[in-house]
Amino acid sequence: MARILRRRARMLRCIDASQAILRYEKSLFKDSEYIVVTASSAREGLRFAMLCKFDVVLLDYQMADIDGHDFAQALRLLRPETLVVMFSSVELPAETYNLVDAVVAKTGSIRDWLPTVARLCDLSSPD
Repeated sequence: MARILRRRARMLRCIDASQAILRYEKSLFKDSEYIVVTASSAREGLRFAMLCKFDVVLLDYQMADIDGHDFAQALRLLRPETLVVMFSSVELPAETYNLVDAVVAKTGSIRDWLPTVARLCDLSSPD
């Protein structure tokens, strides 16, 4: 009897100050083998990263408490294996690109978020 192998659900942490964006991200990823956990601030996201491991963190560059660059830098020290996808409506500093695995324009198509995260997860998958 053949067994169907199912891929494990990926843990995705979405961080954005906008509740509307967080709701959209949850709905975008919920049907796609992702367990989505949201945070409305970078500090909350970092506190949670100390407690739990995530496969991917999707975050906004412009946040009130900690900008995306500083968040990615702290996350790289804390959980270097975590994939980081940053979205922004402004041009990012060159050094920020070295801290993240992908950048998606916030002003561009939000539909790009799902394929970008899926591609990174597939590339990092051990199978």
